[in-house]
Amino acid sequence: MKKNILLNEVERLVGIVSHLRGPDGCPWDREQNYYTLKENIIEEAYEVVEALENKDLVNLKEELGDLLLQVVFQAQIATENKDFDLSEVFSLISDKLIRRHPHVFADTNVKSIAEVKENWDKIKSKEKNKKEFSILDKAKSGQPALNQAYDVQKIAAEVGFDWEETSEVINKIEEELSEVKEAISLNDEIKINEELGDLLFAVVNLARFQKVNPELSLLKAIIKFKKRFAYMEKDVSNKKVRIEDHSLAELDQLWEKAKEEFKEDLN
Repeated sequence: MKKNILLNEVERLVGIVSHLRGPDGCPWDREQNYYTLKENIIEEAYEVVEALENKDLVNLKEELGDLLLQVVFQAQIATENKDFDLSEVFSLISDKLIRRHPHVFADTNVKSIAEVKENWDKIKSKEKNKKEFSILDKAKSGQPALNQAYDVQKIAAEVGFDWEETSEVINKIEEELSEVKEAISLNDEIKINEELGDLLFAVVNLARFQKVNPELSLLKAIIKFKKRFAYMEKDVSNKKVRIEDHSLAELDQLWEKAKEEFKEDLN
């Protein structure tokens, strides 16, 4: 019964998207192509992660649906262009999962999760069927910059190109911050941009040394900021005044109240 419900719902969603793209559908939906939807895909993926960070399973269900819509939408465009269809998307990922899990679907023996990952990487490398010009090519260039920086550093560290102590990483951050300050003092926009990038890269190194995923850490900080700011807005609204009519000192006081309010919730 559940299998039939799943198939019916998949077909229903595909039908809705197809109708939206059709002659009697929505002008906005008809106007989209593979590339105009890139930001939507990223945004929906982040909202899935945000729901997880908030431990909000009700919202997670909705956000997973929004992310699934992006997959179906892309597949619908591909169907119209006669490039591929949704069944091929399902087929490819199913085949890949079976191929990359020979310890489950074949007779390969593994003794640890590390061996599972090692086999996965070997199989993946064979699938790509291309010579890598650099070991850093393993890092996916399409992912967010913080994640990419993390992966690049991790790969370099695997061959010994890494700091030895956390204190060295902190010194590097302080060095990069000094260079940012110098660039600002010179009002050199190009240099400011470059040095800020170096500073962020160094901070990612510190996150890696502390075994913290920088992307998730920053996302958590964003969620925390949004909750505290919303608390400030509510507090101000209850007094029937505008937030912009408050002085910075007054807003700082509200901010401290918000920090206290969400202290345990956001730990």
